[in-house]
Amino acid sequence: MPNQKKAVVLYSGGLDSTTCMAIARADGFAPYAMSFAYGQRHSVELAKAREYAPRAGAVEHQLVEIDLRRIGGSALTSDLAVPKDGVQEGEIPVTYVPARNTIFLSFALGWAEVLGAFDIFIGVNALDYSGYPDCRPEYIAAFEAMANLATRAGVEGAGRYRIHTPLIDLSKADIVRKGLALGVDYALTHSCYDPGPAGLACGQCDSCRLRLKGFAEVGISDPVAYAGKSED
Repeated sequence: MPNQKKAVVLYSGGLDSTTCMAIARADGFAPYAMSFAYGQRHSVELAKAREYAPRAGAVEHQLVEIDLRRIGGSALTSDLAVPKDGVQEGEIPVTYVPARNTIFLSFALGWAEVLGAFDIFIGVNALDYSGYPDCRPEYIAAFEAMANLATRAGVEGAGRYRIHTPLIDLSKADIVRKGLALGVDYALTHSCYDPGPAGLACGQCDSCRLRLKGFAEVGISDPVAYAGKSED
């Protein structure tokens, strides 16, 4: 629709970001999806992002390539092992990617300024999450303040940038319920941090555990395939 406001949606192909895209559409925005190939070991999610973005209503889908493996420091961008025994409370896990959301939001902000968009959606969550510092409300508020100081559009008063975090205070079960109500096909998403050679989710990493917990609390089966489980 030509009268819809544009919004940049950070979109990984995972459960949360796909739900976030659906929410942006339901809120009346025309979503411009942005994904990142950053050297992550779970790059199978990018195949899901490419497949689902047009079907999810993205006006355009940008895939940005950056090599965070050159920095390392995370099990997702190095040869460090992905933990399979859960995350200790109060401890930032080794799956944290240094400054990842700051990098992603900066790219999204740049594209938003070019598009003339003042809304950016990101599917961060501060309830059922792994303790990452860049998923907290105070971080999002700080980035939003910076965005309005660091851009020509913000300084000249063309508009005010807003970072939307519609999932930030939802449980994983609530996120699944919300997505199902909006027609999200979760079979076309991928969340595993350490998929096997065939692309099947491991079922044991923290991301898989949180995802499975969410579906179990809703009372339905996760539609994606997991290693060691038969598809039924």
